[in-house]
Amino acid sequence: MAPRAYWKGTLKLSLVSCPVVLYPATTAAEKTRFHMINRETGNRLKQQMIDAETGDVVESDQKGRGYELRKGKYVEIEPEELEAVQIESNHTIDIESFVPSDEIDQRYLNHPYYVAPDGKAAIDAFAVIRDAMKDQDRVALAKIVLTNREHIIAIEPLGKGLLGTTLRFPYELRDEDQFFDDIKSPKITKDMVELAGHILQTKASHFDPSKFKDEYETALKALVKRKASGKTIELPEPEERPSNVVSLMDALKQSLKGRGGKKTAAKSHARRASGGRRAAKKTPRSTARQRKAG
Repeated sequence: MAPRAYWKGTLKLSLVSCPVVLYPATTAAEKTRFHMINRETGNRLKQQMIDAETGDVVESDQKGRGYELRKGKYVEIEPEELEAVQIESNHTIDIESFVPSDEIDQRYLNHPYYVAPDGKAAIDAFAVIRDAMKDQDRVALAKIVLTNREHIIAIEPLGKGLLGTTLRFPYELRDEDQFFDDIKSPKITKDMVELAGHILQTKASHFDPSKFKDEYETALKALVKRKASGKTIELPEPEERPSNVVSLMDALKQSLKGRGGKKTAAKSHARRASGGRRAAKKTPRSTARQRKAG
C-alpha cells in the first residue's frame, strides 16, 4: 500500500492535463536514531530556547523571527508580514520547457519525488505525457509550490510513472573555482596515467545500488542490541595509519598486482559492534537507568 500523498494537483502540458500525486522517493525511517537522555534518571531530555544574552528561558509566546542585519542587530518580521510574500499555491505543475537530460548539472538535483496519476481517469493523459518524454529523451522543467515556497522541478519517465526532482537555485550553489583554483598541476608521466587506467579497468563495473551496504548502520544496530542485552562493549585496538607513499609509481604497480591493502572504515565499525581485543571499563548503571532499559 502506497504511503499518503505528499502533494496533490494537476500536471499540465499545454492543453493536456491530468490529476497527479507526489510521494517522497526517499525515507529515513530505517535509520538508527538516538535521543538525548539524563544519565542519572534515564529520562529523555527536551530542549528549551534560551536568551543568548540573559540566559533566561524564552516561552513560546515570546518567540519571534528576526533577520540579522549586522552582528547582534536584528529586524523582526511578523507572521502576517511573512504571509504577504508567500506564494499562493495553484496546485498545478505547468510544464514550461523540455531539455536534454545530460544538460542538467548534477549539483542542482535536490529532493526526488514519485509522480503518479491520481485516479483512473488520469491514466490516459498521464501515459501520453510520459511516453512523449520517453520518445524524445527529454526532461520536463516546471514550477511547483511546496510548503509555501516555489521550486523548479525536473520531471522524467521512470518505469510506469514519473520521477520529479526539485532543483536548487543558482544562489544555493558555491562556485567550484574557490575550491579548485589552488590545486597545482604536477607533471605526471604517461606511464603513470596508463597504469592508473589499467587499475580502473580491473575495477570496471555497472551501477547497481543493491550492492550498497550501510556497514555503519548494521554496526550501530548490533551495538544497540548488544548493549540492551547487558553485554560488555569491547573496543578494538586503534589501527596503525599507513606510512606516506614514497613512490607513486611503486604504489600504482603494487595496486595493479593486487598487493594493496583493502582495510575499510566499514569493517572497523563492524568490529566495534562485535568486540575487539581491548575491553572498555564497565560503568555502573543507576537503578533508574536499569528500570528504563527493562
